[in-house]
Amino acid sequence: MEVQFNDGGRAAAGYKGSASDCVVRAICIVTDRPYQEIYDYVNKYVGFERKSKKRTKSSSRTGIRNNTTKKIMKDLGFEWTPTMTIGSGCKVHLKADELPNGRIIANVSKHVVAVIDGVIYDTHDPSRNETRCVYGYWRLP
Repeated sequence: MEVQFNDGGRAAAGYKGSASDCVVRAICIVTDRPYQEIYDYVNKYVGFERKSKKRTKSSSRTGIRNNTTKKIMKDLGFEWTPTMTIGSGCKVHLKADELPNGRIIANVSKHVVAVIDGVIYDTHDPSRNETRCVYGYWRLP
């Protein structure tokens, strides 16, 4: 699967170094919206998270909890398509011929990645040689 380096506009927004901002990057890439706009939008949701002794709060820079990601994606108008259920085993991999065409955000273990027409847009290759399992994907209708 082809991989195009894309930070979603992070460097252009003035941010330096690396971050665990895959949710922000993927949304920016798929929607063509500015990094700072999505960064701020995502951080608004952090205030609604419940406090936990085991987990730190989400942030645009350090990562977003799965439940918070779901709320953000739904509020932005994305629709979820599951590709795996409990006990079903992996049916869809991060592989061009197993994913639909168009602009999607694929949910893989501990990461989300923008995929446009079978090409990965990310800061690295998360495909694990096209063996990484896709739990589902988000798509705008």
